[in-house]
Amino acid sequence: MIFRQLVDDGSSTYTYLLGCPQTCEAILLDPVLEAVERDLAVLRALNLRLAFTLETHIHADHLSSAWVLRDRTGCQVAYPAIEMVACADVQVAEDQPFRFGHLTLLPLHTPGHTAGSSSYFFCQEEPPMLFTGDALLIDGCGRTDLQGGDAAVLYRSIYQKIFTLPDDTLVYPGHDYNQRRVSTVAQERARNQRLGNGKPIEEFVAIMADLNLPLPKKIDVAVAANRCCGRRQGCRAGVERELSA
Repeated sequence: MIFRQLVDDGSSTYTYLLGCPQTCEAILLDPVLEAVERDLAVLRALNLRLAFTLETHIHADHLSSAWVLRDRTGCQVAYPAIEMVACADVQVAEDQPFRFGHLTLLPLHTPGHTAGSSSYFFCQEEPPMLFTGDALLIDGCGRTDLQGGDAAVLYRSIYQKIFTLPDDTLVYPGHDYNQRRVSTVAQERARNQRLGNGKPIEEFVAIMADLNLPLPKKIDVAVAANRCCGRRQGCRAGVERELSA
């Protein structure tokens, strides 16, 4: 598999490019609006055709570039079905493998950060890879106080679906604020400060309740826009207007 981990410094968001070397089809996982030109340049440099954008959930801290990339490349837009994003071309569900080229991602519904959050498991190569979005971060997890978030639900998602995967599974998160890029299931199971070492669910719920985090700076526009594949309601002026906002 062709693989690139790309970072948007403004939101500390990781975007993942996965490409099939046999067919030259690729996906961008959690693409960010401000990084459209960078992502298109990487695709051109690798001689890849963008087949899909794929989201882990509806983001509150940045705008997706899904609609722009669909307009620029003709790709399809995929979202977790449970998020009920009407503009998506593909509704991704846990019981339906997500295929592009000769590669397959296995969706895992991992709610708790948001009600519709999904992770994606790739096990065609060793070690396997898991893209966790904001569910499980390196030495942490996503907040649970927005968009249907629920700490107890997130705990069960991580313990029942993520921590049961093979120890050497590489964990690629949706964000990291300390410039870390990858962990493993074994490391997070043992050392994650919020969840690891068998921490009881009651203790985890109390930790999350006491975070008192400020709202994401872009939440007022991001959630509504990302329900429209990253396009602001009523916007007709194109990507230049979005980038200048």
